[in-house]
Order: sequence, then C-alpha cells, then structure tokens
Amino acid sequence: MDISALIIHPKDNVATAVRPLPAGERLSLSVNGGALELTLVEDIAQGHKLALTRIGQGEPVVKYGETIGLATRNILAGEHVHVHNVEGRKGRGDRR
Repeated sequence: MDISALIIHPKDNVATAVRPLPAGERLSLSVNGGALELTLVEDIAQGHKLALTRIGQGEPVVKYGETIGLATRNILAGEHVHVHNVEGRKGRGDRR
C-alpha cells in the first residue's frame, strides 16, 4: 500500500504529504476506520499539509488533534494548507 499522506490524529482536518503530490492526484486515505477519497486541487510539497475537508475562513486548522492556526480564507478539500492561508495563533512575536 502506497502511503501518500499521513493523518496524525482522528480530529485532524489536515494530512501531511510524505512525498510530493501533484494536482489532480486522487488519494484514498484511512480516516477514523473509514476511507476518504480526495482529489488534490494543487501541488503539495513533501512535508506540507493538505486539507481533508473544506475549512471555512476563521475556522481552526487542526493537526496533532490541536488547533495550529485559523484559516485566513476558505480552503477547499485537497488544497495546500500553509502560511498563505493559515494564521498561527501561538509563538507570534509581532502580536502581543
């Protein structure tokens, strides 16, 4: 079985690419004992995140079962999730 992306925690709404993933690739991922079929909207670099479901603007991005940031715009299922569409809420030195 080819592992293309890892889902770390059952609550996660993102997965991490374990290899470069091209736009248009169809993934079949195991989620909470079931299968999730997903077509990638754009290229995902190895080590980067992809949305498992639609994440609305202002909604939490969840990895490790914890909120790692908030979506700065609507993110489609299969879309790249990174600093261009997520704002981290911890460790920011520019906000006090």
